[in-house]
Amino acid sequence: MSATPTDITTHGLKMPKLGLGTWRMTGAECTQAVQGALTRGYRHIDTAQMYGNEDAVGEALANTEVQRGDIHLTTKVWWENLAPDALRRAMDDSLKLLRTSYVDLYLIHWPHPGMDLPAALATMIKFKEEGLARNIGVSNFPVALLRQAVEDIGAPIAVNQFEYHVLIDQTKLLAYCRSKQIAATAYCPLAQGRLADHPALTGIAGKHGVSPAQVALKWLLDQDGVAAIPKAARAESQQANLDALNLQLDDEDRATIAALPKDQRFVNPAFAPAWDLAA
Repeated sequence: MSATPTDITTHGLKMPKLGLGTWRMTGAECTQAVQGALTRGYRHIDTAQMYGNEDAVGEALANTEVQRGDIHLTTKVWWENLAPDALRRAMDDSLKLLRTSYVDLYLIHWPHPGMDLPAALATMIKFKEEGLARNIGVSNFPVALLRQAVEDIGAPIAVNQFEYHVLIDQTKLLAYCRSKQIAATAYCPLAQGRLADHPALTGIAGKHGVSPAQVALKWLLDQDGVAAIPKAARAESQQANLDALNLQLDDEDRATIAALPKDQRFVNPAFAPAWDLAA
């Protein structure tokens, strides 16, 4: 088994920095991917109500030799289900599909202008008190909304999950997260496959005898308080991501990445929040 990824510990959370993202994987493919990842040493699995694959993830969890207590499991509630009663139903459904009595992290998947954030977070705090969720958090929350959740409402937000890779600047959001000891989980850490032949990353990769994707992933994992959840269905991709943990980037590599334009956001649905609130 490969070396165990470094954990992030904050707010009582213990979350491996490298996780397996499962967006767009369903059915047997998803089950096999999760089982394979756990066999290879992954201990952080990320899913969501909206992905439609919690049943497949649950199948993998039910048939792995890895103890449930050794696995960090994240799922998320969709923005249409943030009213307290709908949230309760969503949590019950997720636990049933995942075949577990608790999740390690339960997130609001996306904010929504019409949401009652205090009521939603109050319900999620109850889940934490009841042991249904070990920790709670949010996803796709810019600074203004995160500040509302943490400072105005006083919710124990452990994680903010958001798009983060070498082509987008999340400096201000990361700074706020760190100021509140909130972990950051980077989704689309490989920019949805766009980094495989990126010239700057290819140059760094050639120097180290690795792939551009491994360079991009290690750049994230080297950052304090940042986890990453690349999707990886194939055994080769899962192993390559684990192997990226052994890569040692140098100051020249980091300077090259820092100089890249960082204005490319690839996940921006119509219901997304005003990202400029992070400015």
